[in-house]
Amino acid sequence: MSSNPIKTTFMAMYPPLHAPAANPFTNIPGYEGIGGGGYLPPPMPLQPVAPQPGPIPDNWNIPALSEEAAREAFKDYVQSHCCYGSGPADEGVITNTESFNTYRLRLETFTENRSTEMAEKPYEGEIADFYVQPAPTPWEVKTKTPQLFTKDTEEIRVPYTSSVKVILLKGHKSKQCRDCNGSGKKEEENCSHCNGTGKDRCSKCNAKGKKKCETCNGKKQVLTYVKVKQNCSLTDSELKSVSGKELYKITQIMVYPLHGFPNPDIVEASDRLIKEHQSKYAQTSRILQQRQTVELIPVTKVNYKWKNKMYVYYVYGNENKVSADNYPETCCCCVIM
Repeated sequence: MSSNPIKTTFMAMYPPLHAPAANPFTNIPGYEGIGGGGYLPPPMPLQPVAPQPGPIPDNWNIPALSEEAAREAFKDYVQSHCCYGSGPADEGVITNTESFNTYRLRLETFTENRSTEMAEKPYEGEIADFYVQPAPTPWEVKTKTPQLFTKDTEEIRVPYTSSVKVILLKGHKSKQCRDCNGSGKKEEENCSHCNGTGKDRCSKCNAKGKKKCETCNGKKQVLTYVKVKQNCSLTDSELKSVSGKELYKITQIMVYPLHGFPNPDIVEASDRLIKEHQSKYAQTSRILQQRQTVELIPVTKVNYKWKNKMYVYYVYGNENKVSADNYPETCCCCVIM
C-alpha cells in the first residue's frame, strides 16, 4: 500500500520579514563557507611572549645502578616471560655496568580550533535576533575557558543569527507514520501476541497513525541559527612508557628553544619541534599554551657472562624496566591453560 507524499512548506516569521538565505553571511569574515568543512584561520596573536629562563639543574648525571638492583630487575623481567629459563638471571655473572645520560624532550601544544555550520532546533520561545545587529565573527564568539591540556568540545549558538520558521504540514503538526501507513497497526507474520487479529499495535506512533514531526517536534516552528564548534585538543611529541627525573619544565603561550642546554641534540630537537608545531597547527588553530619538559631517563647497560659467553641487557627508567633482545635461554613449550 502506498501513501500520498506530504508536502512541507516553509515560511518565516518576523523578525526577519523573510527567511534568510542558506548563507546570508557571505560577505562577513569567517562565515563565507558555512558548512563547507574545515577549520577557520585564527586571529594573529596580540603580542608575542618574551622567553622566560628555566631552572638550571644542579645534577645532570644519572646515579649508578647497583649490581643488586640490576640483577633483581633482570629476574623480574625473566619471570614475566613464560618461555624464558631462569638460568641466566640466577647464575649469570655481571662483569660490569655502564650508565648513560639519556634525555627525553617533550613538547606539548594545547590548541583551539573553530568551525561554523547552519543548525536548527524546535522553536521554544527563543528571541529571533537575526539582523538586530551584526553578528560577531567566529573567533569573537565568547566561549567557556577550557581546562588547559585537556581535550574538550563545545557548540555555541552565534548571537544575532537566529530566525524562526513556520512549518506547514497541510495544517497539521504531525505526519503520517510510515511504519503503519497511518493505520495505527501493522501486519504481523507468525504473530505470537495479536490475539488472532493478524495485526499488532504500531509502536512507532503509539497506534495513532501519526507521529510528531521530527524537525519541529510537533511545535510547527523551528529556530535556525549559526553555531560555532570549539575544539580544544592536545598534541605532543612521542611519549614513552617510563618516567625519569624532571630537569626542566616551562609553561607559557609560546615556548622557546632550549639554547644553552648542555646537550646539543636536545637543543636541536627543541628548535625543530617548536617549528614543526608552529607550522602544523598555527594555520588552523589558535595556540593557547605550550609546555616543554626535559627529563633525565636512567639507562644502564649491563654486561654479564653465562656458560662462558658474554651477553648484555639494559635497565631503563625509574621503574627499572629491562630490554634483553638476545636472552640466551628460551623455549617454545609454554601452554596456556
